[in-house]
Amino acid sequence: MRVLQIIKTVDGANWAVDQVTELVKHGMEMHVVLPRPEGLFMDDWRKSGAHIHQLAIDLPLRAPWRFNKMSRSIRGLVAGVKPDIIHSHFFSTTLALRYALGRDHPIPRLFQVPGPFHMEHGFFRRWELSSAGSSDSWVASSRYTMGLYRESGIETDRLYLSYYGNRHPPLPEGDAGLRAQFGIGKDQFVVGNVNYMYTPRLYLGQTKGIKRHEDVIDALAEVIGQEDGVVGLIVGGQWGGGTGYEQKLRDRAERKGHGRIIMTGRIPAAQAKSAWVDFDVAVHVPVSENCGGVIEPLMAGVPVIAARTGGLPEVILEGLTGKLVLPRDPAALAEAIGEVLGDLPKYRSMAEQGRRLVTHMFDVKRTAAEIAAIYEHRLAPSLPRPEMFDSSQYLMQQ
Repeated sequence: MRVLQIIKTVDGANWAVDQVTELVKHGMEMHVVLPRPEGLFMDDWRKSGAHIHQLAIDLPLRAPWRFNKMSRSIRGLVAGVKPDIIHSHFFSTTLALRYALGRDHPIPRLFQVPGPFHMEHGFFRRWELSSAGSSDSWVASSRYTMGLYRESGIETDRLYLSYYGNRHPPLPEGDAGLRAQFGIGKDQFVVGNVNYMYTPRLYLGQTKGIKRHEDVIDALAEVIGQEDGVVGLIVGGQWGGGTGYEQKLRDRAERKGHGRIIMTGRIPAAQAKSAWVDFDVAVHVPVSENCGGVIEPLMAGVPVIAARTGGLPEVILEGLTGKLVLPRDPAALAEAIGEVLGDLPKYRSMAEQGRRLVTHMFDVKRTAAEIAAIYEHRLAPSLPRPEMFDSSQYLMQQ
């Protein structure tokens, strides 16, 4: 089977590298389109065993006159590769691909949806669905996202489920050095998260970022006011260019936390990956999310408090793998932090169960085999449909 995958970035989406590497091991001839020849994960792509093609496929909204040339390049690439199936991962690349090839292009196309955000907003949902033709199917990366497509009228036989898998190397021995670097004592409890800071989208009426750092800071401030041994730690910097939003968050943390809410800014990638070993409790309360932000702390055995948002309840199962709270409620988050800190052995036990879940649920060998089965079913519908993974069922069977 010959597969063409469209990737938007070389500096992110390491899950795509891992997926393609495993699909090559399944004997598939993988062709990957990358926007440029260099980037953070370029060495991994070169080692993946895939055929690499360079073409920036994206909607040129700020330079629409470039679309015709890009469309010709896309059609030429597809004609040259002659794939059995085309697999894309991003909203804008998927739309560019569909517009370039047309709604009635005969090659089957799969859009593996990395997150639910565009389906939660009417304009973007209608835009994406209106671009799809008879050759298009979707691979939702959470049951929540699959539900949004079903509610929008997409037939069940055009929908699949596969969580994005990764290789999960073991965490290094010892700590990540953040406690020593920022003067946090070994006997203090560290609560916070590791996340990029996304500027509020004013055109959607947002006054706070999608990851709701503001709510995390407000909740930490309340907990710190009641517990002397707690320190807030927020790792990460502002996504994209600029630092204005990050500075507003820093000002908020300083004003409310009185020096006990530490914001590290961007730190080296290796240190960020191992940062969770310095935490006692992870909090992740975005207003839109797939399953991100909770896998890594669970892999490190850190108790997790997450928002009852998107696909997060498929990973953080209340009372089994962690604690859920409603989003947009700093007071409820502060109460939950106090509850977890008050019974850490219980919640560490839950985190260990969470570790067992995510180690299997997001194992790229499992998910890549799932994707291979989806390809086969898409090309030969008479074959059995791949079974959908059920986290609750998996835990019950353990």
